[in-house]
Amino acid sequence: MRKIDPRHTKDLVFQKAVKKPLLIECIQMDEAFQVEAMEGTMRGKPGDWLMKGVSGELYVCDRDIFEKTYDLITNH
Repeated sequence: MRKIDPRHTKDLVFQKAVKKPLLIECIQMDEAFQVEAMEGTMRGKPGDWLMKGVSGELYVCDRDIFEKTYDLITNH
């Protein structure tokens, strides 16, 4: 297995990609929580988001990551 060091990627040719605009369901939690996700038990902090993916899977999204990558739909 090839080990990738993030400090040494000059020999890799990265392509550009954009996430598909998929509608997901989410709720911002006001208390610490945990959920059984595909990767195992995930824990969220107050302010993190509980997400339901396109296949119904549940997972945690950190509040800062959510704010950088998602826009809420207010009229749905």
